[in-house]
Amino acid sequence: MSDQNNFGTSNSRTSNARTSNSRTSNSATSTFRTGDSGRSDGGGSITRRTALGRGAGVAAIGVASAFATAVSGSPAAAASGADVLPRAVAGVRFPTSELARKTAQFVRSVSSGTLFNHVMRTYLFGSLLCDRRGVPYDSELAFVASALHDLGLVEAYRTPAERFEVDGADAAQRFLREQRMPADRAAVVWDAIALHTNAGIATRKRPEIAMVSVGSGADFSGNGLQRIPSDTLEEILAAFPREGFKQDAIATILSLCRTKPMSVLMHPFAEVGRRHIPEFPVPTVEDLLLAAPFEE
Repeated sequence: MSDQNNFGTSNSRTSNARTSNSRTSNSATSTFRTGDSGRSDGGGSITRRTALGRGAGVAAIGVASAFATAVSGSPAAAASGADVLPRAVAGVRFPTSELARKTAQFVRSVSSGTLFNHVMRTYLFGSLLCDRRGVPYDSELAFVASALHDLGLVEAYRTPAERFEVDGADAAQRFLREQRMPADRAAVVWDAIALHTNAGIATRKRPEIAMVSVGSGADFSGNGLQRIPSDTLEEILAAFPREGFKQDAIATILSLCRTKPMSVLMHPFAEVGRRHIPEFPVPTVEDLLLAAPFEE
């Protein structure tokens, strides 16, 4: 992720920057700127030639900026009520609405401890980096989107072929429909999840969408952490420890590459597959270009 975020002019945290649990206009744009399940396709069943044949119409490459976390561990035990979250960490308050509480309970019940801690850190980092620039945002929307943003890595919500971001966005939308969240707000959450690994787009959208990309990117690669005081960072890591995040993340990426390799076509995760999986079948961008059916 590029480090050219333009959140605003204020460099101090403002207590009134967060418009908690209030609906913001769908036309608002962010000033964060940077330059149904089935049988999985085994990695060995797709050849490079077959993959090239499936390449037409693939969307442009996203920026490799805000990867997700791993879910290789067993799901964390479901918690109830106020036991799921503290009231605040490092000066960032968690929203207390019924939807926020149910979202936290749901994510904790289906996720590993590593995954749950990552998505909580995503919210905290995104909030802190937003507050430092005085950008107002809807804390409930930002929290719900952050908490749900990696559902596509949970095996129960993986489809055979979709990118994990889309699987996660679809799973989140189903959950939010059950909670009777208004469709326009659920649409913001869908966009935030689907775009979170593409900082070049996400950071030009409304703040709640940008925050998921920025927060998850900070937790994955450390981008932007230099703006967070060391004592604040220590408090966040004490509340939500990393617990082997790096190796679990690599294991999860490789799991996606092996079980549904075409989902990482023109995706940053393909780089990991090519490094670790012999004869990885997914073509490169150059392969797709040269295989285009034009005589030149």
